[in-house]
Amino acid sequence: MALADPASCAKGSEDSNPFPDIIELNVGGQVYITRHPTLVSVPGSLLWEMFTQKNARSLARDSKGRFFVDRDGFLFRYILDYMRDRQLVLPEHFPERGRLQREAEYFMLPELVKLLVPKLSEQNSLGDDPCQSDPEEPSPGADTARSLSSAAAAPPGAAGTEGRRAGFITIGYRGSYTLGRDSQTDAKFRRVARIMVCGKTSLAKEVFGDTLNESRDPDRPPERYTSRYYLKFTFLEQAFDKLADAGFHMVACNSTGTCAFAHEQTDDRIWTSYTEYVFYRE
Repeated sequence: MALADPASCAKGSEDSNPFPDIIELNVGGQVYITRHPTLVSVPGSLLWEMFTQKNARSLARDSKGRFFVDRDGFLFRYILDYMRDRQLVLPEHFPERGRLQREAEYFMLPELVKLLVPKLSEQNSLGDDPCQSDPEEPSPGADTARSLSSAAAAPPGAAGTEGRRAGFITIGYRGSYTLGRDSQTDAKFRRVARIMVCGKTSLAKEVFGDTLNESRDPDRPPERYTSRYYLKFTFLEQAFDKLADAGFHMVACNSTGTCAFAHEQTDDRIWTSYTEYVFYRE
């Protein structure tokens, strides 16, 4: 009986794996390229279950054929780094530890969850959560007498402002509108593509909360400044209401504008402007 060719056996073993060695992932719109052994390096994890299947066709894919996972694409880089070397390395003053813990639980990485839980507890006990309005707020017990005396001496309408941090927040937006030649009914009024937020990270998070999109600058420490945040809505008045509720007042504004013809054959014009509003809280 002839012996089987070792090369053909190896080839048959490779063919039994439906996944290539290099895999492209689309996680929440962010593209990652990694090796198949990395994705299956933690037995029992969600990625291990996904990429040890015998039929790769059962997994979701995007329009370009990449495997798709509907999770936070920016936080996934820390998940992937952990699966590469089993170590957790985060930037200093990392503000997304709680969300990263939730991602680790979703991807069924219990050891990574253990690495995150103690630090999360320590962070909360120190009051350093950057999503709070004042990361340096003293403990409630030490502040009780001061709050009572301040409330007695404060003028009417000043309640609730004790402990608020002073600072500036700049709101910028680029808007446009098209004006028809003969009739105002053809006008397409103000369209705001995106409202930018510039200022200290902790102030921006205090004012706008969950409506603040941090995806362009996710690792910014709470006491640093940023000009890359923007809002999830496009109504300026809504932004102004939130700033007013937080005790901010507009102190300056400026605007620039340009005009161009919408079509060569008509007199319709597109007006584009960029405007900034500066708010301050004492």
